[in-house]
Amino acid sequence: MKDMVSKKVELLVGFFVALGIAALLMLSLKVADAGLGGGSESYQLFAKFDNIGGLKVRSPIKIGGVVVGRVSDISLDDEDYTPVVTLDIYIQYNKLSEATSVAILTAGLLGEQYLGVQPGFVDESVDTLQPGDFIEDTKPALVLEELIGQFLFSQGSGDE
Repeated sequence: MKDMVSKKVELLVGFFVALGIAALLMLSLKVADAGLGGGSESYQLFAKFDNIGGLKVRSPIKIGGVVVGRVSDISLDDEDYTPVVTLDIYIQYNKLSEATSVAILTAGLLGEQYLGVQPGFVDESVDTLQPGDFIEDTKPALVLEELIGQFLFSQGSGDE
């Protein structure tokens, strides 16, 4: 009888350990914002930048602070060797006009970099961006080291 109680306790402990592992897995997927299905449907847009700074794949794309997609790829253009960023925009945000601009912004002073999208005006004379289109109006990343270098250089040359 004592052996039977011991087996029930072991079974319950095993069940709770498995439940804990499953909870940790779900929490890690939620934190990584991946989900089991890999996210919702999206379409791709492209943007060329002079400098992408510390932008990474999976960086968020935001409009007014709301995440509307993720960066899915960063590569170099074969002809002019400028960085090309592939934007995966969630399908419900498919009415962006061709006058849309995108900038590489930083969350806080030293935080992660993300893409900030400024939607352009929408009317009959301006078409909407279609999957595969390039966003023409881009603003590169502000690299803190370059700004500090420019500031120090301008201070040093002003003394003479």
